[in-house]
Amino acid sequence: EVQLVESGGGLVQPGGSLRLSCAASGFTVSTAPMHWYRRAPGKRLDWVSTISSGGSASYADSVKGRFTISRDNAKSMLYLELNNLKIEDTAMYYCHYNNYQGQGTQVTVSS
Repeated sequence: EVQLVESGGGLVQPGGSLRLSCAASGFTVSTAPMHWYRRAPGKRLDWVSTISSGGSASYADSVKGRFTISRDNAKSMLYLELNNLKIEDTAMYYCHYNNYQGQGTQVTVSS
């Protein structure tokens, strides 16, 4: 059974940083692309970043240069490093694999 469990969210001031984690089980994380999505209050689910099975990363324009996706295959973990956070980054962040989504972790950026 595929399970994705996100953690690491919290309340941070503009310009701050967070590291989100996604613990994956039920599949081999190195063999398929994995993704981060986010949903701001009252808005649609937006794609944030993807890491391919080969380790190549891609980012939405809104986070490029500020967020970094990575993966630890040995630990079956997916990460998203969030730097220089902006108020508009406030959202629930979700880990995705195929059609599976975790329960999310809340990131709130506020002064």
